[in-house]
Amino acid sequence: MDVNEKLNHLIETLEPSTISEERKGILSELVEFIQSKKDKNLPVNLNFICTHNSRRSHLSQIWAQTMAYKFNIGNVFCYSGGTEATAMFPVVGDTLVNQGFQINKLSNEKNPVYAVKYAEDRHPIVCFSKTFDANFNPKKSFAAVMTCSHADENCPFIAGAEQRIAVRYDDPKAYDNTPLQFKKYEERSLQIATEMKYVFSKIKS
Repeated sequence: MDVNEKLNHLIETLEPSTISEERKGILSELVEFIQSKKDKNLPVNLNFICTHNSRRSHLSQIWAQTMAYKFNIGNVFCYSGGTEATAMFPVVGDTLVNQGFQINKLSNEKNPVYAVKYAEDRHPIVCFSKTFDANFNPKKSFAAVMTCSHADENCPFIAGAEQRIAVRYDDPKAYDNTPLQFKKYEERSLQIATEMKYVFSKIKS
């Protein structure tokens, strides 16, 4: 399946072989959840959860949805949420645009809504900050994929989650307003992209 040309070129350069065995072990739980749903012809609902739903959870949602399409894994629906709602951090959008996504800002309030397009023949991913249990997100039969240690440790119960899977990432926020900011956001996005490529490449048809 073809994603946007620039984006597709980037995806082709990603090397899952660079992922450590320890990390692959962590990702295996996510692979198994997706595979089990696919084997039963059930929808694969993934809700990526972080504290503020502003950085890592959005990157994970967007890359997971993109890789599901890239590897022709149908019936995959990716969401994101936080333990509180803030806003998608603008540098996340800038990073994704530089990597080949097309992003339209649909509103201008403090918590803007973005349409993130990864392929011409697919609806864009709708991104805005929300709590993990917001009405926009699934209420049952989903995997809660915990992308940050704070949310994982401080939110012991996710109502409706069929399974809870910890796939933690370091927060690029640590580099905000420093000379390394854009570099670190790019690195985190590429790490998540590489790992989601690995995950969906493992799903058997």
